[in-house]
Amino acid sequence: MRKNYFNLSRPYVFIPMSADVIHHGHINLFKKAKKYGNIIIGLMTDAGIKSYKKKSPYFTYKLRKKVLKEIKCIKKIIPLNGLEYAKTARKYQLDFFVHGDDWKKGPQSKERDILIKTMKKWNGRVLEFKYTANVSSSKIKKKLNIKK
Repeated sequence: MRKNYFNLSRPYVFIPMSADVIHHGHINLFKKAKKYGNIIIGLMTDAGIKSYKKKSPYFTYKLRKKVLKEIKCIKKIIPLNGLEYAKTARKYQLDFFVHGDDWKKGPQSKERDILIKTMKKWNGRVLEFKYTANVSSSKIKKKLNIKK
């Protein structure tokens, strides 16, 4: 039996996110994920976001965390300092790692491949859900002309 790291019952369902702009696509993801167990958010730090998106978030880590704390299905929020998915999964022996299906290409694809191999070691699973059509934080920021 795996250790209880978060004072939560297992299974642990981990979702990494920037959460700079929360929208209904995120809520759809949370609804799907909570069917698998207790949701733990790996919230990207400001430096973590900048490390792979090459720009700073609009809202600070503290403010983004404040918003996420109000979403009732989220049981725990921990800081994530960049694309440290496999390292985090290994540290907490995550049962499920949830992500939208957009990460198969781009800056997260290499870490995705490492994560899948890593989680197989203890029968952890990577769950990839289809993105909600026609919505993304990037599109919203572009439409609102948010440069940061």
